[in-house]
Amino acid sequence: MAEKKSEAGKGDEEAPEGAAEGVDLPKKKISGKKLVIIIAALLLLLGGVGGGLYYKGIIGPKKTEAAGEHGEEAAAEGEHGAEGGEGENGEAKGPVYYEMPAILVNLTSTGRRPVYAKVRVNLVLAKETDREVVTANQPRIVDNFQTYLRELTPEEIQGSAGLVRLREELLLRVNSTVSPVVVKDLLFQEILPQ
Repeated sequence: MAEKKSEAGKGDEEAPEGAAEGVDLPKKKISGKKLVIIIAALLLLLGGVGGGLYYKGIIGPKKTEAAGEHGEEAAAEGEHGAEGGEGENGEAKGPVYYEMPAILVNLTSTGRRPVYAKVRVNLVLAKETDREVVTANQPRIVDNFQTYLRELTPEEIQGSAGLVRLREELLLRVNSTVSPVVVKDLLFQEILPQ
């Protein structure tokens, strides 16, 4: 009997406080929905942290690998170099902008009162050396722009769809004029229908 008391005494010490003998404590269960939400939140958190570390350059390819033989100095110079400068193969390190003169043109209108449009654009060139070709052909570019713009009505250049069409048409005309030079994009600086 003494052995039973000692065994019972040992069991009482290990049991949680306030728990009676033979009574099971209820276990907290997490439902399936809560478990899925917790796992998804953890995955999103890990993905966000990983993306942030990659964006900061802590993980992923090192900048010195991209520099090749020139080491860190070339990578730093490539990142912070002068805009519009050229690399080894003549390509620009940054965008090369060419500002065209403002064009004031009379649009086709059905009313008695004339309608004018003032258009000012910048061209985005692939290389700094392309600037010379564009400058030499600037009168032809302006002529092509004016010829096209005079045929437009004020309604055709209104709204975002009209501007997208206008950009495509002007880009097509400038590229055909300065070929083989490629103008990458055309940026509107000012469009004022008057």
